[in-house]
Order: sequence, then C-alpha cells, then structure tokens
Amino acid sequence: MILGMSTATFTAIHVVLSLIGIVAGLIAVYGLMKGKLWIGWTHLFLLTTVLTSLTGYLFPVQHLMPSHVLGAISLVVLAIAMIGLYSQGLSGGWRRTYVICAVTALYLNCFVLVVQTFEKVPSLHALAPKGNEPPFAIVQLLLLAAFIWAGYRAVKNFRPEIMQVARERRAA
Repeated sequence: MILGMSTATFTAIHVVLSLIGIVAGLIAVYGLMKGKLWIGWTHLFLLTTVLTSLTGYLFPVQHLMPSHVLGAISLVVLAIAMIGLYSQGLSGGWRRTYVICAVTALYLNCFVLVVQTFEKVPSLHALAPKGNEPPFAIVQLLLLAAFIWAGYRAVKNFRPEIMQVARERRAA
C-alpha cells in the first residue's frame, strides 16, 4: 500500500501523471519553438512533471536507485524553471534559463519513458535486456539529439520581450 492505495493503483497514477507531463511538455516546448508561451500547457507540464518526480520517491525500495537521482535532478531543474517563469517573469537571462530548464526536465521524463519502454515491452527488452546494448543507446542518442535541437530552437525563437512590445503597440 502506498498512500492508502494498492501498489498497482499508485503505479497507474504515477504513469498517467508522467504521460500527461510528457504530452503537455511536448506541446509547451513546441510553443516555445514557435515563439509562444502556451501558459495552460506550461502549467500542466510543470505540475504533472513535479508530481511525477515526487511520487517516484514513494515506491518501496531498499536502496537509492538511478531513478531517484534523475528525480532529484528533475526537481532542481523544475524549481529553477518555475523561479524563472513565476518569480522572475522571464526577465533578462531568466528567459533562456527557463527554456533550458523546461526542455531539460521534459528530456529527463522522456529519457525515463524510453528506459521503461525497453524494460516493459517484451520485443524491445529482447533487443536490449541489460539496457546498455546498441539499440537502446541509439534510441537514447536520437532522443538527446532531438532535445538539443528543440532546446536550441526554443531558446532562439522564444522572445517574450518581443511579444510584450507587440502587445503594447496593439494597445496604443
């Protein structure tokens, strides 16, 4: 039992939170790449990704696992992103910091998705039973390359100060 739920129910909630976070994050990052802050998707991404990392610590385990380390890194990166967005309003260097942190948090969640997929899907597990074989490494390398590209595009294209100037011109 975890928080009064069966382990299976708690696991299902954890997985659903993670998948919602990934989908919302992909949409939010796509918006950043297009120069837009889709705040509803952004809020959903940040909330569900924080909850995913936090709920990961509630599973009964006997020792520190790599997932705990990734969860801690994700929570730190998410905290910095939220400071940049909510406290600093994306001003100055916080725009770039927010984008990099948001993309990194999404990448970490997707990294874990790939790990879990290779562990749980029998045909993929057969290709990489230890998780260090070439098929697994290639998929993770492609994922990393995609996120580096997306992060670069998002940093380059997301300019809230330009959006603010345009809003002020329309209001005048």
